[in-house]
Amino acid sequence: MPSPLEIVRVPVLSDNYSWLVHDPDSGATMAIDPGEAQPLLDAAAARGWTIGEIWNTHWHPDHVGGNAAIVSATGASVTAPEAERAKIGAVDRGVGEGDTVMLGDHRATVLAVPGHTQGHVAFHFADDAAIFTGDTLFAMGCGRLFEGTPADMFGNMQRYARLPAETRVYCGHEYTQSNGRYALVAEPENAAIRERMTRVDAARAAGEATIPTTIGEELATNPFLRAQSAEQLGERRTAKDNFRG
Repeated sequence: MPSPLEIVRVPVLSDNYSWLVHDPDSGATMAIDPGEAQPLLDAAAARGWTIGEIWNTHWHPDHVGGNAAIVSATGASVTAPEAERAKIGAVDRGVGEGDTVMLGDHRATVLAVPGHTQGHVAFHFADDAAIFTGDTLFAMGCGRLFEGTPADMFGNMQRYARLPAETRVYCGHEYTQSNGRYALVAEPENAAIRERMTRVDAARAAGEATIPTTIGEELATNPFLRAQSAEQLGERRTAKDNFRG
């Protein structure tokens, strides 16, 4: 039985989270969605780790902007969506639905989750009860539909909803407070949202992060994961885009 993965949240840019994932048995370390390089290099060095791999969920610059500098500093390899290889550049391995990627003896399955971008993927470590969702599933929200449709995102939400409730969700932004304010409008009778927002507001006032979340918590409080149809998700996504709460 491999030792548990060590997962470190690294704030980058204005509200992004990149992630360092370390396998203590092999010593392998990878960076997920490095929006910029130096914070990740510094966080790894502080722990005596060397970043040997980069995994990207999608092509947006705030998720790949640190790739080149990390590769230059460490020689890391880059794994990224095959469908977005040309937009990301310098990809060593392109992946898509059903592929597996390894960190030491820890196996992640690649899920195709289009909508935010059409080639977007998530990395699911089933045995470690962890999933890296990039900009698709957020705490109490979902990603904007820059390249896809409500039906695309609804399909993603259905897939996420089927994961075990204890699965920890590591997403790409600290959007929980603003998402939660809209969730209170979308589901005003949902007591679980009100209770969660009390905790979220307190955490943010103290300068604390609200990520990771869990699938179970999202099933109770996320109006997009709780949407009953693509049409309802689309209506909620449009309303959230226009929300000024």
